[in-house]
Amino acid sequence: MRRLNTWLAEKIANGVATMWCAYIFAAIALISLPRAIKSADTIIIVSWIAQTFLQLVLLSIIMVGQKVHSKNLENTINETHAASLAEFELAKEAQIRGSQELAEIQSISKDLHTLMREIEAKLSR
Repeated sequence: MRRLNTWLAEKIANGVATMWCAYIFAAIALISLPRAIKSADTIIIVSWIAQTFLQLVLLSIIMVGQKVHSKNLENTINETHAASLAEFELAKEAQIRGSQELAEIQSISKDLHTLMREIEAKLSR
């Protein structure tokens, strides 16, 4: 049952979160506009604007906006992730180069110590 509910909710949300749905809702809301205007009652007109038009139409528009924002955020996250991975690879390469250079310095240092001992041994004879 939970899978059915999730599937149905996803289908409805994907359908409502379109500008076409907003246009359809606007058309539906406009059907009652002439009657609201004809009533000449400020409360009815304000109610029509707030409760009929805005709620019905803005629902879809807000969902479209959230969908666009979500996609932009997902793209930003993916770009950040890719950049982080690239920087991590650069750091790994730098660490490898640093280790190689350290090994070379240690080898040179060892050679220098060996030479210094040989020179000391020759001088002390």
